[in-house]
Amino acid sequence: MDVTDWLLDSDPAIRHQVLRDLVGAHPDAVAAERARVAHEGWGSWLLERQDADGYWDGGTYRPRWAPEDRPFFSAWTATHFTVTLLRDLGVDPADPVVREAIARVAHGVAWEEEDGGLPYFELSLEPCIVGVLLSNTVYFGFDASRTLDRALEAQLADGGWNCATDSPVSSFHPTICVVEGLLAWEGAAAADDPRRPVVLAARIRGEEYLLERRLLRRRSTGGIADPRFTMTSFPTRWHYDVLRALEHFRLARPDGDERMREAVELVRGKADADGRWPLENEHDGSVWFDMEREGEPSRWITLRALRVLRWWDGLTPR
Repeated sequence: MDVTDWLLDSDPAIRHQVLRDLVGAHPDAVAAERARVAHEGWGSWLLERQDADGYWDGGTYRPRWAPEDRPFFSAWTATHFTVTLLRDLGVDPADPVVREAIARVAHGVAWEEEDGGLPYFELSLEPCIVGVLLSNTVYFGFDASRTLDRALEAQLADGGWNCATDSPVSSFHPTICVVEGLLAWEGAAAADDPRRPVVLAARIRGEEYLLERRLLRRRSTGGIADPRFTMTSFPTRWHYDVLRALEHFRLARPDGDERMREAVELVRGKADADGRWPLENEHDGSVWFDMEREGEPSRWITLRALRVLRWWDGLTPR
């Protein structure tokens, strides 16, 4: 089968990335396809479900209906994860429909009191949130200074981050979220911004935390840190996996690093006979809709795996 044709037979959110990253289409064609994301399919569906007060599903991190006596109950329909999914889909922040929706978030949505109670794009005090929030804030064009400062001050001595503020040891999950956010900030910051050296140094330290562990292993024993890290997933939400890490490193370390090789070959080996990759791990929780089904060939995973492998295989032999 022609995998590219299969990928293009999909939502505009996937098609514009296939045209950009795999087909090498003209930028005008990519922009035209991207412009459809907010008006057709998944992107349009999400935007239409925003409440008038700016929230999705009545809450910032958790929907209003989430049981208060189950603090670890997972649901992905509240504002934070919906804004994150819109970013993942690649909506154009300059589209008037998107601008209006995000303005409602900026003016109407605040974090819960335990997370600081501040406006959504201003700051959350929760280390588990700050990395994704930094990416969202930069993507939609807001001042990320306070969130950036919070990310930098929460970095631990071993180079990474942890949701548990009393832990001296970092975790894969918040570390990938924060290094993604730092890279996004660097991409948007002015060339002469005096914070650049500090942010770069922090990102490199965070990336080294992951690379020292070959993106999936414990440094202490060499064993797999968590079997779920080896499984493909999308949307990733706040979760770590090796494909997510490789997607980051193809942008952050375009020259590659030998310590990524095991993770690359792990991803390579997951393709089926047709050259498609499966969705292996749907992160449990209530969703607005299912884009794909666990265990079946996934256009999202195939797109992401192919662009990682094209990058890796195109590098000068080590």
